[in-house]
Amino acid sequence: MNITMKPERIEEITVMLTRQRSVTETIEEQLVTEKVSHFFQELDYFKEHPEDLMTIPAPNDPWNRKSVISILRGKKEPQNNKAVILIGHTDTVGISDFGDLKDFAHLPYEITEKLRERKDQLPEEVQIDLDSGDYLFGRGIFDMKAGNAIIMTLMEEIEKDLENFSGTIIYCAVCDEEANSVGMRSCVPELVRLREENAFEYTALINTDYMTSEFPGDENKYVYVGTVGKLMPSFYVVGKETHVGEAFKGLDPNQLVAELTKRINLNTDLCDIVEGEVTLPPMSLKQQDLKPEYSVQTAKTAHAFYNFATHYSTPDMVLETMRDVATAAFDAVLEDVNTQYEKYSKLSKRTFEPLPFKTKVMTYSELYRVVRDERGPELDEQFEKARQKWLIDETIDDRDYALKEVEWLQTMWTNQEPVILIYFTPPYYPHIYVEGKTKQENALLEAVKKAVDTTETDYQLVYKKFFPYISDLSYAAAPREANAVDALKLNMPGFGVKYSLPLEEMQQLQLPVVDIGPFGKDSHKFTERLEKNYSFNIAPVLVQKTVFNLLNS
Repeated sequence: MNITMKPERIEEITVMLTRQRSVTETIEEQLVTEKVSHFFQELDYFKEHPEDLMTIPAPNDPWNRKSVISILRGKKEPQNNKAVILIGHTDTVGISDFGDLKDFAHLPYEITEKLRERKDQLPEEVQIDLDSGDYLFGRGIFDMKAGNAIIMTLMEEIEKDLENFSGTIIYCAVCDEEANSVGMRSCVPELVRLREENAFEYTALINTDYMTSEFPGDENKYVYVGTVGKLMPSFYVVGKETHVGEAFKGLDPNQLVAELTKRINLNTDLCDIVEGEVTLPPMSLKQQDLKPEYSVQTAKTAHAFYNFATHYSTPDMVLETMRDVATAAFDAVLEDVNTQYEKYSKLSKRTFEPLPFKTKVMTYSELYRVVRDERGPELDEQFEKARQKWLIDETIDDRDYALKEVEWLQTMWTNQEPVILIYFTPPYYPHIYVEGKTKQENALLEAVKKAVDTTETDYQLVYKKFFPYISDLSYAAAPREANAVDALKLNMPGFGVKYSLPLEEMQQLQLPVVDIGPFGKDSHKFTERLEKNYSFNIAPVLVQKTVFNLLNS
């Protein structure tokens, strides 16, 4: 089957989608979902088969957001039950960074002209891109309305000649990717259901999220087979409160947290490395003590959590690594505090006695077992009452909820001595490493290679093993090892209660993934922009060829 996706049509749909503001976690997300749904409703195939166009509600969502799943079935070779899944998120980040230009943020042609008028105030690279005429600006045009437009245009063209199309395309236009991936998480069970009901043979999952330069002066264009993962190892630190006038009678939890951050934040020794590709090192996302008021009493508790990117590390591996780090941090703080206390004792001409504190590090699951042994079955009853109170409070998000569980459980323990408690804060994004070990993985690797090798372009196309940005790609698969899954479930407070993750369905999908996206710059900045030539001429061809190669392999 030969089809041609016209660049001007892709641009037209890109601009149409961009013009609809769809900031994540707002009612506006519904409006762009309606535009996507209406687009498919106008195609003859979906007029004849409305059952193949469905909306998937985000469960218990205060904004009543939905995702759209559209299924396009070829009529050639009905026995070909192969199906390829394409995904794209329809939400964007906010527009506060646009300042006095926020009313133009979603108008690509207009904002491009407005920025040209104040070009001299912009960074040199932005000025060059404006002068080139090769870029369109606007919130979401790059991340990732253009990617959705590529998929929609592809399906529109295929729909014109289904008699010569073999196989099935399933497109998930998902909400909420920029926040909590509620859209993709709610679509995964539907994808499993569709496979069972239609006997589909899923081949792979393709995302058309953005692609950009990886370093200054980088002229490469990337195709990412696989994706990075993300965990958020977290620490609830209990110190020993004291009056500031008796400083050495306590143990400051802030000092313990500071030592944790020193040993974790941007520590390249904690990077995952696979086939020469390196994750970014862990980075602090939150750090604070939990003292609610001002007084001259020191804090008793503090907490912190960190972004931890993965290429091969599973939850159980990260948990043990963090235990080692926490133990070393605790040891170092006790050594330092004792050293300072000894110096102070000499200065004050007092007798020095080592402080009584001991290093103690536990996981959340270990804490629960200890407290459960102490309190018995009544603990679970009390815990459930507390949970129900937190669940009805809409101001408590997934991360705050996890902290509340840890905090409550620790206060129920009779041992109130200093301790570092390790747990995982939601969300969790599994990494997907496409090694070529399975038939599906080999088919995807071959399909992408063939697409790249047969596409004439002046751009330097480079394969990478992991899409480097956290995305919905991660939900196409999940670890199957019992120890990895248990480490996650038992040490992520609120898992299955406040935070839902379709782990079993993800394990059932177990799909290899690839990101083939448009090219641009400055995602999540007011200078966000899309390079038109690659995005409207080359990336669509690569997507089309990869889809056809998968369905005809």
